[in-house]
Amino acid sequence: MSILRRPFAVAVTWAATRYLLLFGVFRVLVLPGPDVTSDVHVIYQGWSQVLATGTYPLDDVTWQYPPAAALAILSPAALPFLDYATAFFLLVFLADTAVLGLLMYAAGRPGKSLNGAWMWAVGVPLLGPTVYARYDLMVTAVAVAALLAGVRHPRLLGALAAFGALLKVWPVLLLIRAPRRSWTTAMVAGAAILGACMAAAPGALAFLTFQRERGTEVESLGGLVFHVARHFGWNGRVQLNYGSVEFLGPYVSLVSTLAMALTALAFGWLLLWRLRSCGPTRPSTLADAAFAAVLLFTTTSRVISPQYLLWLVGLAAVCLVFRRTPMTRPAQLVLAATGVTLLEFPVWFSHVVASDWVGVLLLVVRNGLLLTASLLACRRLWQSTSPSRNLPPLPLQPTRRTEPSTTC
Repeated sequence: MSILRRPFAVAVTWAATRYLLLFGVFRVLVLPGPDVTSDVHVIYQGWSQVLATGTYPLDDVTWQYPPAAALAILSPAALPFLDYATAFFLLVFLADTAVLGLLMYAAGRPGKSLNGAWMWAVGVPLLGPTVYARYDLMVTAVAVAALLAGVRHPRLLGALAAFGALLKVWPVLLLIRAPRRSWTTAMVAGAAILGACMAAAPGALAFLTFQRERGTEVESLGGLVFHVARHFGWNGRVQLNYGSVEFLGPYVSLVSTLAMALTALAFGWLLLWRLRSCGPTRPSTLADAAFAAVLLFTTTSRVISPQYLLWLVGLAAVCLVFRRTPMTRPAQLVLAATGVTLLEFPVWFSHVVASDWVGVLLLVVRNGLLLTASLLACRRLWQSTSPSRNLPPLPLQPTRRTEPSTTC
């Protein structure tokens, strides 16, 4: 048996790399560049103190998250015997453990593979300690659970996707190829959770205003325009703005508008694909579509923070659980982009901010990999659901011993 097919090898790799991640967030091992744990020690802890008073952070423009994010920010209170940061890191570690467990459990079912568990074990540490210093891993755990459960339990997919969307919006894209039952459950669950958040504290929807005001961040695809323009006399500046390092100056609003237009085009393509692909599909299509959708929206976004790559690693891992997924090559490109992201942030982030040749080269490579992965994922998703393909017939009525097809 190849070592790549041994669950024990996956577990050992995961454990070894997670020790390194914990050493990173506890500052035993220190990477060059900015301290990635400051968000937890300063921002998250500050928000938790405000939330504990019974209100959302209404006066803080960096609060740009849906209302259920308060649960993640307040979660360290469940471990009162630890300080806030230590409790947060431990809870994220437990979420990481849960994802590995879900992927390895899924790998033991017929037609499944350990490739997804390997993707998670290897891909997450490529981002460095940043992954344990943001609550995105918690959201990704919800998304992974939703997709793995959704193959057999569409209503559970809907409920988890709704909860994930109210944690950080993007999990709503998990529903792009989900059946109507999932959408119905998602709307009911989402309304219930949102109503509870609004009743619990004022300011649950304040994030909408703060998010709208964000500009073009230095790590984004659109930001490359200004990195190059700075070498030709562009007189704008780089500044911490709305919680991220952004470009400010002439033509920034135009590039931001173009980025949003690209996102709208991506949504239009997904809608066209969704309408065209109505009918029985392969078991992996639910995960394939979610991965392609989040990849598109990440690549075209005005902001590409390092932790966004964690979403893609998680969704790619779910795709790779299925032996016949067409997303193997896009997943490999995402894995490569994740490794480059560690160099871009935090290791050589000063070069990115300075727009020197090292910083520009890193962004060209990383964003180029994401763009290539996006286009390839779209092409393979389209081809894999083409009516002209000779797919084996799948049952329209699921039984206990078969996996249901995802129908409209």
